[in-house]
Amino acid sequence: MTQEELGAACQPPTTGSVISLLEEGERGLSLKWLRRLAPALRTRPGWLADLDPREADTRTLEMIEAVPEESRDQVMKIIETFLLDGTHN
Repeated sequence: MTQEELGAACQPPTTGSVISLLEEGERGLSLKWLRRLAPALRTRPGWLADLDPREADTRTLEMIEAVPEESRDQVMKIIETFLLDGTHN
């Protein structure tokens, strides 16, 4: 997702240049911004607050992104089932 796409997915929408400022830390990532960004990124505000993008392992996101759009819900359900059944440890 580009910065412009992320900005457009926010509610209310913003610009790619604002997203760039947030990513670079030149604009504070307030609770307001976390609540706007999280739905666009299909996650929770708390997860965004806890994640340092420079340390994130992006392989999982890249794999999910490679799944055809029409199959992503099924993949997410499989992952949710895996996490809920308690056998992943």
